[in-house]
Amino acid sequence: MGNLGFPWLALGLGLLVAVGLVFSGALSPEGRYDLPLLTMLIVNEFGFFVTAIGAGVGINTLSRDGIQQPLLTVVIACGILAAGFLYVAIKLWPGMGTA
Repeated sequence: MGNLGFPWLALGLGLLVAVGLVFSGALSPEGRYDLPLLTMLIVNEFGFFVTAIGAGVGINTLSRDGIQQPLLTVVIACGILAAGFLYVAIKLWPGMGTA
């Protein structure tokens, strides 16, 4: 687990941020939020950057040390979370989430 340090941390932080955003109403179709919109956007941005950097560090480690199944799983999970944070940011941004 020596090489898994930051990607695992990024995955854990990303999951905590995602759960916090969901419970604050970030995906509420009515637009009723428990936190101010700017706060949710900043928290969402933090989650995006942490998980994107975690995926990047994991990919760098994979290319240097070879394929390791646990690390590959964490990299894929961080990538999915980063894409999810991007989706939530688009939905939260005023005027962008409505068609």
